[in-house]
Amino acid sequence: MIRNSNISKRQINILVGQIKLSYLAARWGSCVLLVALQICVATANAQSRDPYVVPRRKMVQQAVVGSGITNERVIAAMAATPRHEFVPANLRNKAYLDMSLPIGDQQTISAPFIVSFMTEALDPQSTDKVLEIGTGSGYQAAVLSPLVQQVFTIEIVESLGNRARATLKRLKYDNVLARVGDGFKGWPRYAPFDKIIVTCSPERVPQPLVDQLREGGLMVIPVGERYQQTMYVLRKKNGKMQAEALRPTLFVPMTGNAEDNRQVKPDPLKPALFNGDFELTKEDYPFVIGWYYQRNVEPVGDDTAAQGKRHAMFSNDKLGRSSHMLQGFPIDGREVGVLRFTAQVKLQDVRPGSSRDKVPLFLFVFYDENRKEVGTGVVGPYIGSQPWSPTQKLIRVPVQSREAILRVGLFGGIGEFSIDDVKIQAVKR
Repeated sequence: MIRNSNISKRQINILVGQIKLSYLAARWGSCVLLVALQICVATANAQSRDPYVVPRRKMVQQAVVGSGITNERVIAAMAATPRHEFVPANLRNKAYLDMSLPIGDQQTISAPFIVSFMTEALDPQSTDKVLEIGTGSGYQAAVLSPLVQQVFTIEIVESLGNRARATLKRLKYDNVLARVGDGFKGWPRYAPFDKIIVTCSPERVPQPLVDQLREGGLMVIPVGERYQQTMYVLRKKNGKMQAEALRPTLFVPMTGNAEDNRQVKPDPLKPALFNGDFELTKEDYPFVIGWYYQRNVEPVGDDTAAQGKRHAMFSNDKLGRSSHMLQGFPIDGREVGVLRFTAQVKLQDVRPGSSRDKVPLFLFVFYDENRKEVGTGVVGPYIGSQPWSPTQKLIRVPVQSREAILRVGLFGGIGEFSIDDVKIQAVKR
């Protein structure tokens, strides 16, 4: 546990040297990586032992380093930050899983990979003054704390903002200043900022944030429609923002002024999947458009698709490695009673991973208005080899449902799992 910002920075300097060992893993295997992370986490927790050391080490190994994060200081900060302190007590057993979790008031704490990905994209420097929009639980601010000079963070939900401020104060993140307010307006009093990180999604980049970013500064922000967003890194040059698309993503909406003026709003009575036939592509874009949090999946464009010219293929030949993607959509369980699911599936030498439950499947997860899980639906699992074949199932929709996420992938399984023409159709109650 980080006790104050000065100690945290000294710890980070030590961890940076130790975490360099992790890069030997690319040459000498996962054993070296595991040893490096064991040292890293042991050092970070030298003053405060807790029962979460082992799951935190595993989380950094798999969800951070294992998913491609290479910035040594970011890896070290993720290893030193006690995520379990920022989630509700009843969810602490899930604190170090690579997944978002509800924190109340219709908000979530982002998955560890996304936190580390955004932090790395921000390129944090020890002299940076950083503005965060969307404090949430305070976890992102805590990760940034030892990496920069000062963090200013704003949360529009009063109860969340006060809780996060109390947590950050209790854990002695002394270089984090938190307040309750509308992040759309930024924090003019302390502008300009070297970096701005936005952990909620507006439809467009708020102009006040552009104005408060210094010339040459960076902004990392998810932008787009409610369930179709892209993570961008923006650099301010000559007063204008130069944008680079990073990856598809899904964040809770930026509320307040940003949400009030949103032009495209989702229809929960007509749930549908975007780009379920995978025909949409973008030149030099390595991701499957419309699907997010992708691991070891690629868009395939040739004459082997079940229909059209393209499909998506998950592949994995290493135990414990993730291979999946997901997409969210609105749904009102008071009106929609069933989802009629159809897809085309092809398998090549698919077998379970480290346990029999690590196999390819489609998983629907339904959430209520507070983003609490209220039910699931499973299609699969799939084992062996088969040519393109249709699959279908009726998925019951819990009446409390207000949104859902479809997860699909190998989920630790081994082999090649291809999908095409994935569709859902709402059946009214």
